[in-house]
Amino acid sequence: MTVALARLELRRMRSLVVGVAAIIVLYAGVIALFYPTIKSNTAVVDAYLNAFPKGFLAAFGMTGSLSDPGVFYGTYIASFLWPVAAAMVGIVLATRPVAADLDRGYLELTLATPVSRPRLLVVAIVGQAAAIALLALVMVGAVLAAGVVVDAGFDAGRFLLPLPTTVAFGAAIAGPTTLLSVITLSRGRSAGIAAGALIVMYLVRILVGIQPDLGWLGGLSYFQYGEPGRTVTSGVLPLGDTLVLASIGIIGWVAAVVLFRRRDLAA
Repeated sequence: MTVALARLELRRMRSLVVGVAAIIVLYAGVIALFYPTIKSNTAVVDAYLNAFPKGFLAAFGMTGSLSDPGVFYGTYIASFLWPVAAAMVGIVLATRPVAADLDRGYLELTLATPVSRPRLLVVAIVGQAAAIALLALVMVGAVLAAGVVVDAGFDAGRFLLPLPTTVAFGAAIAGPTTLLSVITLSRGRSAGIAAGALIVMYLVRILVGIQPDLGWLGGLSYFQYGEPGRTVTSGVLPLGDTLVLASIGIIGWVAAVVLFRRRDLAA
């Protein structure tokens, strides 16, 4: 029964994952193709960036020279593309197995079979985690492949190093959203709360970058934890930041499974 559920979950998420993967490959790959051009015009690009206030650049993760592969990756791809992709996939997949299926009348049909509630949700959660991990790998793969095409000289080991943090960021979105889905039994409300929270977190990051005195607010934003670009540059995985994000996701998922066991679906 578990295998059948897993196969069903894969079929149901296939269109979304393939579509987002295509967008990631197209965007990340095309942007990476321009790296040699930016690197060869470092002086011009840096002079242009120096015209902006340092706080403004810090707010958008543009610290350092764009000729640095890590700064380039973090500025143009990881800090922009991945949050959008992770939010899209995390929120859609997290709200589907309970809230969306309940609205469609599909959940009652599934639970009428010999499938326990925990097993149903755990299989869906494993699917969420697998989709997030796959898309994170696709993003890095697209960048490295484009780098080979234009002979950018990207270090594969360094670009793969941020993967745990990247996946943990997606989990920190999907986990709490799954819990919200179980609590509210409404895809619209849970998705709206999750999306709204991410927007606030992004604004907090900008605010902290512009006003360093408000650095204490940084801990409230996912965007302040383990920035992938910095990891590529430093070659050191921010283990603490990665564990914080992963813990948020895991706690959300576990709490969702526990609550779903006895959740009144008529409420």
